[in-house]
Parts: sequence; structure tokens; C-alpha cells
Amino acid sequence: MRRFSEVTRSMQIFLLLASMFSGMQASADGVVHISPIADKLHRPWSMVQLPDEGWLITLRGGQLVKVSAEGEKQTKIDLNLPGLFAESQGGLLDFALAQDYALSGTVLLTYSQGNKDANRLVVARAKFINDTLSDLKIILKVTPDKDTPVHYGGRLLALPDGTWLVTSGDGFDYREQAQVKDSLLGKVLHFREDGSAPQDPPFSTSPLVFTLGHRNPQALIYDERTGNIVSHEHGPDGGDEINILTKGKNYGWPVTTYGKDYSGARISPFETYPGMEQPAVNWTPSIAPSGMALYRGEQFAELEGKMLVTTLKDQSLYAVDLEAQPPTSTKIFPQLKQRLRDVKIDNKGAIVILTDGANAQLLKIQRRNRKSD
Repeated sequence: MRRFSEVTRSMQIFLLLASMFSGMQASADGVVHISPIADKLHRPWSMVQLPDEGWLITLRGGQLVKVSAEGEKQTKIDLNLPGLFAESQGGLLDFALAQDYALSGTVLLTYSQGNKDANRLVVARAKFINDTLSDLKIILKVTPDKDTPVHYGGRLLALPDGTWLVTSGDGFDYREQAQVKDSLLGKVLHFREDGSAPQDPPFSTSPLVFTLGHRNPQALIYDERTGNIVSHEHGPDGGDEINILTKGKNYGWPVTTYGKDYSGARISPFETYPGMEQPAVNWTPSIAPSGMALYRGEQFAELEGKMLVTTLKDQSLYAVDLEAQPPTSTKIFPQLKQRLRDVKIDNKGAIVILTDGANAQLLKIQRRNRKSD
């Protein structure tokens, strides 16, 4: 059994006690337990569960951390990504398994590439077999290049038809590009696994563009029951959003926003504008949403069908009910008071949280039956 540091042990005890006495705690259904399954993670960004129920965690420095299901083993793997630009918000971002991963070992990943004067988000396809990345090929580059190390987007989503979506940020200083259809900045992009454009794109002159008018979208979810594609994105000072995406629609940035510039100045006089979509959820003041997962599982029946959203600035986990009229956004598990980077639901219905920072953790939240305790 892998040994955690004394600090980590103390944190585990504190979280366990806190989970019993605050927030969603003891109930007729059992007791909520929060425990770390990985620690000492340097600047992580995302994670994915493997078929053997272990985890792969991306570090922005260009490494993967492989963690066994219960944390008994933790291994760091250097990917040696060509041209990696790991500055500020950049670096290795998302890592996703292809639908045939169990047979082919195919994965897709996103990272920032280039240098401080010219950098971009790229999507790569590779093989990941026996903890080794091979046959890496860049299949998509976000253009034009920019000279800012921020607002990359970078979240991947596999769709049921075998095509993919990826979010692209506006590059911060290039926000007007989010409204330029021939630019790939500030968009959600749609592509085949080889990087080519899908059939019937909404914009013939820019066939990779699925939706436009985004600032820095960092989450994408496909809901199999409703067919909805759900995204969230960072606004400026306020105006963080959840959007239900429809191919070819314009989501407004920077023409419409509920936020202001960090200086306090108005970015736009418009909160609504003809032909531009309104967000399903608006957070003002800003909470800085990061990851998002759709809860489907038996451990937390009260969360069924809700979007779970991790936040950085607000240091909270939210449960968002998009079916309510109007949609509701509620903080849950208040004992998780720290910057939260990503969230997933594991194969057994537990909630897995990736914290943020230079010494981050992977935490599991599960409900155990009183009879089995």
C-alpha cells in the first residue's frame, strides 16, 4: 500500500470528519466519505478513467500521472510532446480515450505549442499502450497564432457518431476573433478522428467551426438521454456561462456579455443581441468554472441528472439543474473549500475531484451504506 505523507494523512482525517458533520453528510442512505487517492500533483488540468478503473491525470508540464483505482500506485510518465509551450495557462491540457481504445489504444490530447511570440492550441492523436505514448500526430491546429499564454480552451468530447469536439479560447487579447468565422479562436470545433472536417458543416468557408462567440470554454458534456451538448466558459469579471450548444449558433462573445473588463470598464453595451444565444446559466460575480460532469449513478440519487461544476475562484463544487425553470445552481459538499480543477463520475457512481495548484490531489467522494460501515 502506497504511503501518504503525514500532511496528507491529516488532510484525509480532516476531510473525513468534515464530511460527516457539514453539508451533504449522514442520511438514511449512508455516510459521505471524502478520501485522497493521489497527491503531490503539480499543476494538473484533467483526468480520465481507464478501463481497469485506474486514472490518468494530465500535468501541464507535459506529463501524465497514472494512478491505480484506490491509489495504491502512482506513476509519472513524461510524454515528450513536440513543441510544448507550458507557460501560464498553457501546457498539456486534456487527454481522452477513443471509442475503440480497448482494442486500438488510440487517444486524443490537447496542448499548447510554440513560444511566447507565436503559440496555439493543438489536438494530437496517438497510441497509448503499456504506459507509453507513440505514433503521435498533430491533427488540428488552432489558427491564427497568438502571442498570449492564456485562454486556450482545450476540452475534448467524443460524440456518438465517432466525430469529436474541442473548445478553443479567444487568446484574451484577440477576443474579436471569436466573431470571425474564418478564425478558429473563440470557437467550438468539430472534426473527425483524423482531423478532417465532418459532413454538413454549418459554415462552408470554415468547415471546422461548430459554434462561435466563446471566450474561454473549458468543459464539454454530451447527455445521451437528452441529446444535448453542454459547455461552460469563463467570462471576464462576471459573466461565466453554461450554454446548451446547437450547431451553427453564435454565443455572443464579445458582442454580448454579463461581465465587465477587469479594469471595471464595459466590454460591450449589450447583454442581448439579435441572432445571438443567451446562456442557460450566468454566474455574476464570477466563479471561474473549470471542469464539469453529468451525474448518472446510484450513490447520490439527489444529484441524478445534474451537472457538477468545479470552480477555481469560488473554490466550490456546484450542482446545476438545467431542467429546472429557471435552471438552479447550488453549492454542494462545502467542506471542499479549495480550488477545484476537474470532476468526473467513476464507474461505480462516486464523484472524483481533481484539485488545483502545485501540490494538488485526486479526491474520491462516495456514500457508504451504514450497514457496511
